[in-house]
Amino acid sequence: MDRAEAERLGELKEARISVNRSAKVVKGGRRFSFSSLTVVGNQDGVVGYGFGKAKEIPMAMQKAFKDGRKHLIRVPRIGTTLPHEVEGHFCASKVRLIPASPGTGIIAGGTVRAVLEMAGVKDVLTKAYGSTNPINLVKATIDGLAQLKTEEELADLRGLEKTDASA
Repeated sequence: MDRAEAERLGELKEARISVNRSAKVVKGGRRFSFSSLTVVGNQDGVVGYGFGKAKEIPMAMQKAFKDGRKHLIRVPRIGTTLPHEVEGHFCASKVRLIPASPGTGIIAGGTVRAVLEMAGVKDVLTKAYGSTNPINLVKATIDGLAQLKTEEELADLRGLEKTDASA
């Protein structure tokens, strides 16, 4: 997604996933710095993630939001759910995303839930396998969402009419 298209999306919201403090030990004591993981989206089919580091928490969060605007992807949806089941991988994390009927809600852990809420998905079942590191889970979820295809895309890939693709 290019910058001009991202500007036309309107107001982007952010959800802070984690803020970590790290320390560098120097002769005079410890020097602290902070890293922030943020999910950015318009809650209508566009989502991304950002990671920022700084000496202060607010600066790290600003950098993460700015970074998130650079990593936006479009998420195809059918109503309030996903078009098909998909699995996303990143390092030792694996996330399975399963479409659900209307009214089910988002059945997910906190990290995966934040990504799906920012993407505008309202009915989905999920299961995370392997590492539950928040950074890896966010990247695995984004990977899964990026793999989603609409009915039209599936029909083009198979060389079928749109009505035949779902059969």
